Amino acid sequence: MSPADRALLTAAEAGDADAVRAALADGAGTETRDGHRRTPLLLAALGDHVEAAALLVAAGADPDAQDDRNDSPWLVTGVTGSVRMMRVLLPAGPDLTLRNRFGGVSLIPAAERGHVDYVRALLRETDIDVDHVNRLGWTALLEAVILGDGGRAHQEIVELLVTAGATPGLPDGEGVTALEHAERLGFREIAALLRAVR
Repeated sequence: MSPADRALLTAAEAGDADAVRAALADGAGTETRDGHRRTPLLLAALGDHVEAAALLVAAGADPDAQDDRNDSPWLVTGVTGSVRMMRVLLPAGPDLTLRNRFGGVSLIPAAERGHVDYVRALLRETDIDVDHVNRLGWTALLEAVILGDGGRAHQEIVELLVTAGATPGLPDGEGVTALEHAERLGFREIAALLRAVR
């Protein structure tokens, strides 16, 4: 690895936009990888370093480059819930069907984690598949119920998903629907929302 490549990885991880700019000017490669196969753009996305990421995107960095855990800059936005990073990466044309190590698209971890603003923006600004099923047999709607806490954020996400066309009756791998999970967990508000759209 060249000194410029090493400097770029360090700068991206730290969110030092000036150092990113300097490393790129020194000839650093946007697709250079660290020991975990993370690119500078992935490191910037993990740290939510928006200015550094914007420089890397402008230099042609790949939003879909996956590391040894199958994370990519784009997929990570669903975990962090960063709407600003999502919007920085969208012009780079990320693959909305790219899957993480659980077989999920970016919408699924965002729904699970209660990232309301991210889910709203993603549904409004992309055509991501709201009914994508991961390797666990779960959609974003199922994850919002099963792994959520039933609180206001997850209620909003359930409403956003259903409004965006998510299929409320789509069951998990064991044949249990989101409504049935909500009822079992005692999530009354979510159960009422799902009953209304059956």
